[in-house]
Amino acid sequence: MNVSNRFVGLEQADFRSLEHAAYLKGLLRPFKGKGSLEDWASQCISLRDDLIALAQRRVMPQTDTYPFNLLYVQLAQQKTGAGTTFLRWRNPDRSRMGVGLWEELMNSSLQRMPSTLRENLYAIEQQRIVLNMQISLTHHFARQAMDCASKMAQAEAVYQRYNMTHTTEEHNL
Repeated sequence: MNVSNRFVGLEQADFRSLEHAAYLKGLLRPFKGKGSLEDWASQCISLRDDLIALAQRRVMPQTDTYPFNLLYVQLAQQKTGAGTTFLRWRNPDRSRMGVGLWEELMNSSLQRMPSTLRENLYAIEQQRIVLNMQISLTHHFARQAMDCASKMAQAEAVYQRYNMTHTTEEHNL
């Protein structure tokens, strides 16, 4: 395996290109209503989508090339019903999926795998774990913010009904 086929993990510069990289600062602020929560949820969704695009642009093209494309285990994208995408290990015929496949590949005594290839597979797995965590967290934050926005709207509606009822009663006295 020559140096040009080495897996190159994401670096800080890759993340600087994400428009909403400082979104977590928005978590620790006093949200005043559903609008600010919806805005923050939208930022989280945008960041999640940017992370998925980063994986598609920087990680997947590397894992789709030699020598990784010759292995019986490959990195693939799995779309979920919740609208997100995660990186998963699978075999080419898609009959099996999961980190267990990567573990089998790494522990395979049948393959005389060069140490540089094993190091690259380890680096890919580390990158996969971190990206999936980041995608999952941003997705979770967005979902929680939208749930909170809905609860804020419900609380506002109850408060408005109370005000309408009591304001009318006060005028009738």
